[in-house]
Amino acid sequence: MSVNPRPHKESFKRIPIAKPVFSASEEEALLEVLRSGWLVQGPKVNAFEKLFRHFIGAKYALAVTSCTSALHLALAAAGIGPGDEVLVPAFTFIATANVVEYTGARPVFIDIDLETYTIDCTKIRKYLSERPEAQTRPRCIIPVSLFGLCADMEKVNKIASKHGLSVIEDAACGFGARRHGHHAGTEALAGCFSFHPRKAITTGEGGMVVTNDDHLAKTIQALRNHGASKTDFERHLEHGGSLLPEYDKLGYNYRMTDLQGALGVAQMEKAEMILKGRKQAAARYDELLAQVTEIKTPFVPGWNKINVWNRTRNRVMTQLEAMGISLRQGTHAVHTLGYYKKKYALQDHDYPMAYLADRLSLALPLYYGITRQEQRTVVEKLKQCLS
Repeated sequence: MSVNPRPHKESFKRIPIAKPVFSASEEEALLEVLRSGWLVQGPKVNAFEKLFRHFIGAKYALAVTSCTSALHLALAAAGIGPGDEVLVPAFTFIATANVVEYTGARPVFIDIDLETYTIDCTKIRKYLSERPEAQTRPRCIIPVSLFGLCADMEKVNKIASKHGLSVIEDAACGFGARRHGHHAGTEALAGCFSFHPRKAITTGEGGMVVTNDDHLAKTIQALRNHGASKTDFERHLEHGGSLLPEYDKLGYNYRMTDLQGALGVAQMEKAEMILKGRKQAAARYDELLAQVTEIKTPFVPGWNKINVWNRTRNRVMTQLEAMGISLRQGTHAVHTLGYYKKKYALQDHDYPMAYLADRLSLALPLYYGITRQEQRTVVEKLKQCLS
């Protein structure tokens, strides 16, 4: 026997935080792969890579299992390992720091510019000029192009060049983002993208490494496939491909499946449409929130108010969820999370801008196809909670 819950006083249609854009083309693409019998990294992955590199303007695009594995491969291929330091923003998804740990290197957190939520280049310079003598040495910077806004790659690259550092861009949220005509991910040694369902285009899970560096691309191509000198698809196309490849590197199983590759191809055909729709939705939020005085451009408040404002933010989030509006905090201040806090003896206020962004940011529903009325509902409910 089931018991019907008490009906809500107000009926609503739940508005998700994100929504993928699928149609019959994705369904047919998956069926085509199933009928072909080629399921692992093959012709569809190859086609997806080609479309992606042409779209963003990179020489190489290498599909992998996730943005996390993309970042891990890029660091490994760049020779980052034990004894090295990698500078990462303190406000980012935890994977940005985790991949540094995977290599045996040490993540060094750098605070963010609260206006952009990206790594603060003045604080990078300060750290590099004032860092104490240590057993580890700076080798790499991972700027994160967060929420679709490119990091200041011109400044990052200038600092990196001066100090002999590699730059690997975490562009998980950067598909479609450009800075002075350069697509996110293309101004670094390597750029790494995510195709998680919350991103503009999705393959379920999946990621991509892009680079213009021949040696790095060749190394990543081997590392993602157990260190093999050739992929199964390459062997399939050549004479004598029945012989197994050489394995000269210790690699990983980070291969994208052809099912995901097929989804990627179908999604790339919709990419311009999806990006246009998301930009229009973002512009509507700008319009609808213009008169909501409680929502302000980020700034630095007095610390005694942060906990109060954080409780208000959390209350608003809880109330909006109950009203059928899905939302999230922006992302993590990684230095406040248990693993890093304990291992490196970090305090919440060591990176104050990242801490502030963690405690006070809100991510509202945004996806291709969200209607003006749904956005009006989000903003009206937000205003209602704030009042």
